[in-house]
Amino acid sequence: MSTFHIAFITILKVPSASAANVKVVFVTSVSTVAEVENKVSSKIPSLLVPEGSVPGALGAVKISWKDIKGKEEMTKWISVDKNKDFTKQIKLKNLKPGKRYSLTVESRSKAGKPGQALNGKFRTAPSKEKAAPIKFMVVTGQDYTRRDHADGHIIYTHMLKQNPDFFVHTGDIEYYDKALPYATCEKFARFKWNRVYGLPNQVMFHNNVASYFIKDDHDTLKNDCWPGEDFGDLTWEQGLAIFREQVPMGKKTFRTIRWGKDLQIWMVEGRDFRSPNKAKDGPNKTIWGKKQKKWFFETVKKSDASFRVLISPTPLVGPDRENKNDNHANKGFTYEGDELRKFIASQKNMFVACGDRHWQYVSIDEKTGVKEFSSGPTSDEHAGGWKQEKKLPEHKYLNVQGGFLCISVDRKNNVPILTARHYNVKGELSNEDINMQR
Repeated sequence: MSTFHIAFITILKVPSASAANVKVVFVTSVSTVAEVENKVSSKIPSLLVPEGSVPGALGAVKISWKDIKGKEEMTKWISVDKNKDFTKQIKLKNLKPGKRYSLTVESRSKAGKPGQALNGKFRTAPSKEKAAPIKFMVVTGQDYTRRDHADGHIIYTHMLKQNPDFFVHTGDIEYYDKALPYATCEKFARFKWNRVYGLPNQVMFHNNVASYFIKDDHDTLKNDCWPGEDFGDLTWEQGLAIFREQVPMGKKTFRTIRWGKDLQIWMVEGRDFRSPNKAKDGPNKTIWGKKQKKWFFETVKKSDASFRVLISPTPLVGPDRENKNDNHANKGFTYEGDELRKFIASQKNMFVACGDRHWQYVSIDEKTGVKEFSSGPTSDEHAGGWKQEKKLPEHKYLNVQGGFLCISVDRKNNVPILTARHYNVKGELSNEDINMQR
């Protein structure tokens, strides 16, 4: 008889301060040796996976939650969806702003046999009227084969020690187009998600920190991809759907969240609406699309937060490698890049945090003065693509290493301060950039 487990949970604060999405994955006992089904396509060879397999199972889950002084609330038993990798996303309602919540997920088999119970916790955002210190983490670029410990990427243990309010993964959460295996079909794509998020370091972190996720190219389909492309038997539409099933997500993949009086963040979608990279640059070539861009301009203008931070899956400032043509720091998207940089520069106390690049930096655009923080990848083995000695005038900090970015907003003598700190994979401080409200 199988033992049923919840592999992991991740918690997402959605725009309303009164609701959150929870994603649960219901599985049979995690196996160290399991055969991945190879009947998806005649083009795909059989694959024996020696570790990390997390096969799905039919069953149901029930979630209960409460703040420290509040009354416990709970859902009814809800069946997982076998067509969505045995997951279920459940919206928790009536949450209070600025509170710490404990959460328990219970499981049972299809026949009603009790399974594992898993405990977690999260915080909700303070109301927009409340000035409260906020700390959050930003990362990019992780995959199973380039992890730096058997239990997962060690940055998760160091980030957890800092007790962040929330976490943002800017994309390239997994690499479909890297071997062991190449995710050329739905089953292998889901296998890669479940394998990396079955790692103990990731499990421990996400059970305790509210998290947001953004996708980029490698966790959509393949390197530098755009709508209409395929990767083996994995279609563009399947890539988009798998991302939304694997992470807790609201109605849209672009959203803005207010975290108290002093901080508002914007997380944008960089794949769904883009033009082909090879298209001629000009007013009609886009990464964000007209609708998202209009939403961004309007919501930023309406914001009265002390600091505003755009969190982008790809850079807007860079500098980037000359042979790249996939982001706003590249020549191929100069028109829209200039438009966005000009707008951000016109807004006081607005910054950009980005992923995608495999090195850490703080840079300032020479034309507009826009400041950008690049988080760097999740391990040193993943770092590269730039030479350490190639420090350009735009660079205020440059380090070709893995690690993470920590952004905090606080007040000193009642003056709001935003501080961006880069850490290496050992959790050691590499750079500190302090910004007083102007």
